[in-house]
Amino acid sequence: MREYEELVGALFAVVPPALTLLILIVVTALIAAGWYWYPAWIPRRLPRLPRWKRKPRQDKKVKKAAPARKKEDRKPPVVAPAAITVADRLAAEGRYAEAIRERLRDTVTALTRAGVIDPDPGTTAAEITDDAITGRPGVGPAMTAATSVFSGVWYGHQPAGPGEDERMRAYTTEVQQALGEREKDRR
Repeated sequence: MREYEELVGALFAVVPPALTLLILIVVTALIAAGWYWYPAWIPRRLPRLPRWKRKPRQDKKVKKAAPARKKEDRKPPVVAPAAITVADRLAAEGRYAEAIRERLRDTVTALTRAGVIDPDPGTTAAEITDDAITGRPGVGPAMTAATSVFSGVWYGHQPAGPGEDERMRAYTTEVQQALGEREKDRR
C-alpha cells in the first residue's frame, strides 16, 4: 500500500490533481466511445491482393446425353393433399413443439371464427381458455388439456414428442367438433 501512495504522491507532484482528473475523464470517454462504436472502426476484412483469374478448363471428355424416358416410365407428379396443415408439416419434420403451438393457434382461430372469444394481442393461453369456457362450457375439458400440453412444452420446457403432438391433435379436434355441433344446432 505504501508503494501505491508514493506513486500517487509522485504523480501529483508532477501533474496537478485537476489535470489528472481531466485526463482520466477523457480516457474513459474514449474507451466508452470505442466500445459503443466498436464494429464501425474495425475493417470488415483485410484488403486482398489482386488475383489473376484462370480460364476454366475444358474437359476433354464429352458427356453423353441421358436417354429419353418413355411415357410409360414416367411417374405422375405427387400432389400433397390440401388438408395437410402447417402443424402436420411441422410434426412430419420432427418439430413437435412448433406443431403444438400451431395446433393451439388453429384452435384459437376456430374459437374466434365461431364468435366464442375475441383475443387481444398479449392474451395468454390460460386467459383464452377461461374466455372459451365462459363462452362455450362444452369446450372446457379439451381446451384445458390443450392449454396444459402447450404450457408444459413452451413454458415448462418439457420435451415435445409425437405423443404430445397426438394428444394436442385430439384436443384440437374435440374443440372443433364441439364448435361444429354448436353451429349445427344454430341452423
